Amino acid sequence: MNKITPNYVCGKTFWLLLLVILSITTASAQYIFKDKNSSKRISIHEHTEYVDVEQKNLTLNKVRNFPEIKFKDVPNENSDFGFTSSNFWLRFQLKNDTDSELLYYFETARPITDVANLYVIKEDKSVTKFVSGDAIPYDKRSFDLRKTIFKIKLEPNETQQFYLHVKSDGEMLSMPLVLHKTESLLEESAFEQFIFGFFYGILIIASILYLFFFFGMRDKTFFYYSMYVVFIGLLQFSIDGYFYKFVTPDAGWFSLHSVAIFACLANFFLGRYAQVFLKIKGRNKFINNAFYVLYALDGLLLLSLFVLPNALEYAYPSANALGLILLVLIIASQVSIYNQTKQIDKFFAFGILFLICGFVVFILKNFSILPLSFWTENGSKIGTGLEVIFLSLSMANLIRNLKNEREELQELALQKSEEMNELKSYFLSNISHELRTPLNSILNIAKTMANDYDDEQIQNNSQIIKYSTYSLLSSVNDILDFSKIEKNEIKLELTDFDVAKTVEHIAANFKREAKDKGLDFTFHIENSIPQLVKGDAVRLSQILHNILSNALKFTNEGFVKFKLETQSSSDKKVQLLFTISDTGVGIPKEKMNSIFDSFSQESINNKRKFGGLGLGLFIVKSLVNLQKGKIDIQSQLGLGTVCTIELDYEIVKEEPKAVALVTNDEFDLKGKRILVVEDNAMNQMVIKMITKKWLNTTVEFANNGEEGVNQLKDNLYDIVLMDLQMPVMDGYEATIAIRKGEAGENNKNIPIIAVTADVMESTKERVMEIGMNKYLSKPVSKEVLFESITALV
Repeated sequence: MNKITPNYVCGKTFWLLLLVILSITTASAQYIFKDKNSSKRISIHEHTEYVDVEQKNLTLNKVRNFPEIKFKDVPNENSDFGFTSSNFWLRFQLKNDTDSELLYYFETARPITDVANLYVIKEDKSVTKFVSGDAIPYDKRSFDLRKTIFKIKLEPNETQQFYLHVKSDGEMLSMPLVLHKTESLLEESAFEQFIFGFFYGILIIASILYLFFFFGMRDKTFFYYSMYVVFIGLLQFSIDGYFYKFVTPDAGWFSLHSVAIFACLANFFLGRYAQVFLKIKGRNKFINNAFYVLYALDGLLLLSLFVLPNALEYAYPSANALGLILLVLIIASQVSIYNQTKQIDKFFAFGILFLICGFVVFILKNFSILPLSFWTENGSKIGTGLEVIFLSLSMANLIRNLKNEREELQELALQKSEEMNELKSYFLSNISHELRTPLNSILNIAKTMANDYDDEQIQNNSQIIKYSTYSLLSSVNDILDFSKIEKNEIKLELTDFDVAKTVEHIAANFKREAKDKGLDFTFHIENSIPQLVKGDAVRLSQILHNILSNALKFTNEGFVKFKLETQSSSDKKVQLLFTISDTGVGIPKEKMNSIFDSFSQESINNKRKFGGLGLGLFIVKSLVNLQKGKIDIQSQLGLGTVCTIELDYEIVKEEPKAVALVTNDEFDLKGKRILVVEDNAMNQMVIKMITKKWLNTTVEFANNGEEGVNQLKDNLYDIVLMDLQMPVMDGYEATIAIRKGEAGENNKNIPIIAVTADVMESTKERVMEIGMNKYLSKPVSKEVLFESITALV
């Protein structure tokens, strides 16, 4: 019998223990399929070992045979190796103990992992290599899916050993180790497509919608928010592998750097959006400056990606750190605003909260505190989606606030506009009064001089003064009418008038002006013209005056022809055609469409060259349209212009009964007494000059409304001529007092004629409202004044 020595026992024990250890290691690194109906989804992390060989680029043979390489167990299902650029090798075995062929799909490293190569070693020692990762062209991958997937087929009772080599460029290396059956893979892919489609759909709609708002409202907040949504979407698009698959399938530099680039840009636009939206600049300078420091660091990081070859190794953790600091700054901004205003945008706050929660869930999953699932794996994406939704609601609040602000501004602008219109009306009323008052004196003095003196020189000078006064008066009327046309306040005053006499009077005035300029001026009336028509004689005179003024103004030599004819006629109506032609400078063809515009560039240029206000044709067009007439201008540059105006009038069969025109020099009021209430001494002088040759007429004066009321109490008068703008008591107050009986019961109904330089429509309406009988605007001719008085007394 052999003797058993102590050395023999120790040696046998050593080899037995080694065999047991190896058996345990082999068993733990092998997953056995005992049933062909195994789970659809199997995690093999408990049967997998890994080793970190750092920057060593080892082959499969070296990994298998290198004695210093020591594999360790994968700690848990949420295996995460952090931000790293090391080479990792993992190994596991699969054994098919069933009598059927098994087909599984092995899901592992994240879609943005650079290198993911799977080596399959069969029982006959043959090795098959499958490649994946985004460092190679997409069409070189072993399996056509955005994820890192490998197809595994096991024959009945077959054992296969697997080595997985993975490497990243500095991005977080996460290693799910899951086997899917076909049904499981299809179900998970369909679910992911639905969720991702919803997620990216929200981002696309939000980015486009708020970009439109930016172009429509020109508010930078919308632009920054839209750009943030775009780049956070592109960041997720890259992380999910879609950017590599659909945009950069050939791999390359941009494909590898896209995640870091989009992360930097998303950080910048989120910061700018929050900074502008929260208006932190005016509320906390320290936090505002901190934002700019963050942008500088973000910009340097982005720049380094383009200039430094190994920038990705620190770019990923740096971008995440800057994102975390940015969130801290946004929270600090909200706290600062709340401390100042005790108010906070709840939707904005919830949006940032969901973004933070999403990243917290993602980080807790990486530290294995939360279990691996679709929701924890995509926690950042879910948080981002909810953030975009709530920030969009916050932007909706911003839109509503901007709308309210604009409505308030519009209301304020409308109020200011109304105030400006009132101010403009007041200004025009005053300027009309201040200009018409001296014009009234000048014109009547010129007429008196012409009537009282036979000297030819005095007659000529009087005519010059008279025509110059009419020209200035026409310019004043144009300014006032322009204001009325703008406010749609201009109205026609229909009276019975003699067209022929009105036109002849206008032609006589312009004939003298044409003679002074050396032009041939002709006027004639063709065929029969009705003696009396109903219309606005003042507006007709204004139309013809402006057209004839232009004709003379723009004609330096040659002629100006003025013709009046009947275009068509019936028993009740007549259509008159006014034709004015000249041999002036003409109008360029390209300017014809704008000649009726107010203050067009052409009218401004003509004003500089030829003088005038540049309003004539605009007013003419407006007045012709007001009378439902037609105006047509034909012109050739350098040859002249022909203007035709068609106006319809109602024919008056009988002489007007209300007013008899004075046809001789005898003005007799048959003992009537007139009270003139007028504060201006010059205007008092004009009335005296007009009435000094009237027979049987007594004229007395009061310097203001109060004096006028007192004089009415003490004296008998037949009619009152009332100015409106006076000190102490104006004409309005005086008239109201008279109508109330404060000047005596017998004077309550005394005729009152307003004689004023204020020609605003509102003034005319006000005058009639308070009980005056008639309105006359300065300058007043003696004929019109006499006819108005005799019509009332």
